[in-house]
Amino acid sequence: MDLNARKEELSRAYVQAIAATAGYSWSKPSVDDDSIDLTLAQRGGNGTIRSPRLDIQLKCHAAETPTVDEISFPLKIKNYDDLRAENVLIPRLLVVILIPHSPHEWLLQTESELAIKRCGYWVNLRGLPSTSNTKSVTISIPRRQQFTETGLRELMDKIGSGESL
Repeated sequence: MDLNARKEELSRAYVQAIAATAGYSWSKPSVDDDSIDLTLAQRGGNGTIRSPRLDIQLKCHAAETPTVDEISFPLKIKNYDDLRAENVLIPRLLVVILIPHSPHEWLLQTESELAIKRCGYWVNLRGLPSTSNTKSVTISIPRRQQFTETGLRELMDKIGSGESL
């Protein structure tokens, strides 16, 4: 399997592990033509909207641990335009998983733990302006927006209550 396919699989495993821990199901569209890699769903829920869902575009980026408050990530224009659309029913997020450069450093495994190295971060691009760029646009993602079990629960609660992300 080539390196990009391995990174894609690792990023999917990261989100699936967090979704499972939070008690949410996931599904994968049969074709990724709308910049959606995974859909997360909550059964029932406590808000005014029953069974909230969240669409996710995944990216995996080999980089050092950030030392600044924001992460910069170059995103293809097609993905940017798909994720910034306002006329979608299910909220969409970009989730960028940062990993070490060497695949041998991606995981830490012992008898007592299995850890994926580094962290995932999310950003909502809905409503952002169009760009004159033709290939990519650099996205800034606040480091405080870590894609964690607690963070995912908060996002799903907002969706279930009809709030904006």
